[in-house]
Amino acid sequence: MIRRLLVATAVAALPAVAAAHAGDAAHDHGLTAGFMHPFTGLDHLAAMLAVGLWSALTQTGRRMLAAPFAFAGLLLVGAVVGLGLGAQGLAVPGVEPMVAASVLVLGLVAAARWRLGATASAALVGAFAVFHGLAHGAELGGGAALVGMVLATALLHAGGLALGLKLRALAPVWSRAAGGAIALLGLGLLTRLVIA
Repeated sequence: MIRRLLVATAVAALPAVAAAHAGDAAHDHGLTAGFMHPFTGLDHLAAMLAVGLWSALTQTGRRMLAAPFAFAGLLLVGAVVGLGLGAQGLAVPGVEPMVAASVLVLGLVAAARWRLGATASAALVGAFAVFHGLAHGAELGGGAALVGMVLATALLHAGGLALGLKLRALAPVWSRAAGGAIALLGLGLLTRLVIA
């Protein structure tokens, strides 16, 4: 089962290898475009999966949903702000490094199974979600696209939760490997930004 989840995640990530969100061509602004957008950037895809993974590894019951809900909600807030700023020709500096840093940090906390309370976990992922939203909002336009983006985010969180629940029952080496792979991706993204 874990192998199938990992293969499905890898297949979903393939478009992201070819085209990350930064510098994409103009998007159409419908529900489908918004839904597909998080799947086209490996950084967003990995961070959203990591939120679910970390939550499932360290929380129980309804507390497991605190970080995913916070991420989705603050992603939308950041996207609305980014959309407004983009309409005025403005941008928040440092968005891309913060998005890359989120992948690194979320991978590390998942690998370490770092236990925080539900509120603290929600605050941590929520802070990163604002930057993911700013990146998305600058690229997407209109309410339908934003709704699609939030739906895709929820689906990716659910995938991370499912993976985390499976890995929680196994030896810790598997969850460390999954979180470590995400962290390495984040480190690679940060390195690419520094070199560029």
